[in-house]
Amino acid sequence: MTEPDDRSAEGRGGLNRASERGDDTSPDTAEARHRAFLRGFPAIALAIFVAAVDQTAAATALPAIAAEFAAVEQVSWVMVAYLVAGTCAAPAFGQLGDAFGRRRLLFVALGITFAGCLINAMAPSLAVLIGGRILQGIGGGALLTIAVSLIGEALPPRERGRFQGHIASIYASAATFGPVVGGFLTQHFGWRMIFLVLPPLALLAMALATRLPRQPPARQTRLRFDWLGLGLFLLVVAPALVALDQARRMDAATLPLAGALGLLAVAALVVLIAWEKRAPDPLLPIGLLTEPSIWRTNLLGACVFGALVGSIAFMPIFLQAVRGLSPATSGLVLLPLSVCGAVGAMFAGRMMLKTGRSMVWPGFGLTWAAAMLAAIALVAHVAPIWLLPVMLGATAVGFGTSFPVAQTTVQVAAGAARLGAAAASVQLSRNLGAATGTALLGAVLFGGLALAGGEVATLFSRVVAAPGLVATLPAEDAAGLKAALSAAFRAMFLTAAGFCAVAAVLSTRVPLRRI
Repeated sequence: MTEPDDRSAEGRGGLNRASERGDDTSPDTAEARHRAFLRGFPAIALAIFVAAVDQTAAATALPAIAAEFAAVEQVSWVMVAYLVAGTCAAPAFGQLGDAFGRRRLLFVALGITFAGCLINAMAPSLAVLIGGRILQGIGGGALLTIAVSLIGEALPPRERGRFQGHIASIYASAATFGPVVGGFLTQHFGWRMIFLVLPPLALLAMALATRLPRQPPARQTRLRFDWLGLGLFLLVVAPALVALDQARRMDAATLPLAGALGLLAVAALVVLIAWEKRAPDPLLPIGLLTEPSIWRTNLLGACVFGALVGSIAFMPIFLQAVRGLSPATSGLVLLPLSVCGAVGAMFAGRMMLKTGRSMVWPGFGLTWAAAMLAAIALVAHVAPIWLLPVMLGATAVGFGTSFPVAQTTVQVAAGAARLGAAAASVQLSRNLGAATGTALLGAVLFGGLALAGGEVATLFSRVVAAPGLVATLPAEDAAGLKAALSAAFRAMFLTAAGFCAVAAVLSTRVPLRRI
């Protein structure tokens, strides 16, 4: 090593890897690359926006898709296929980005998303549509992983937190925007129009990405891609997510299938771990994932997303069936839950930049979120309607403090050579946490209704499909159903609060506390 001081500074800051090639080692070059990254950051922001809208916009179109293809029972695969593909794409593109360069892989991911959107817009059948959603899921999972890795590659650790806060606010805004624009386009132009909005944005992101600085791959040796690991990982993720989707419905007819799929996923996981320990270039580097700062931070993220996504999934039912709100009003009440997370993310990102402290912010924020969810559990069924969005927004601020901290902590703990794998592990933990948390909250909710006895569970199943049904029930039946629902939702919200409390405790157990 001929220039230890320069290389050491670059390893700490992540601003410039030119010295690893033996040229352009001057601070002026590092600063120039930094400025080039800032010019190219709109491409990363737009890629995140495309991925978030891509993931959420189709949800409001599911009824129209089911009606056109006469496939009500199979239409949930439109969302499940995306989630499975995105979860599997995250570690694969993390490894590929380390080996071939993330700027190059960003173009590939945008191209895959572009192709998936066009296939979906012209899909003649549900099978083709699901195939297009798999492509979109691969593109979306890749975009999220590559975008956050590009930030870690170009910026010093403290500054990453600020930009991760920007990313969190963009993602939250896009996730909120997706269902709104999806519903509008479906109602006025047909569901296919949803998939025609994104290709121009993908092309614009490609044009902006040409301004990103060219960085050499973090990996300097030839990659032997872990195809067997990817296949085993798919055999873990697909059955597990389908099993969770079936189990959360608490339908006795589907529970045997869910159990069998769960056992298959567990068996595949055992084989996957054994293989990854001896694979030449493992898809899931076990050594990385077992480092305390990384696995505890990822588990923290899984708990947060389990509480957040699970709450978003079931809150509309509560608001419409228990509080009697219209679907439009329910959406407005939920808006702070999606948007205010960005406030917490921006705060935590800026405080990391200013102080260098990391886990202290989610420690406070997640404790606050747990307390707010507990308060919602106690008063949501009787509180004034105007108070609910305030409480949900306050909860989301607490959630948001963990978003940039988790990404930055895992990246710093992993080191520059493993940024792709680190970013993929965060995305993977969040996806699995969201799916598992939603299933567990659903089990608590449906289990509470089952304990209520009588026709409550049957009535609830009908209410889920048609929330306005409550208003048509006899007064005595409606009152009994609302009482049972209030008790079941109280247990569900307390469970979500428990997830946040676990995450808050984990934040105190992460060894890496300064960046």
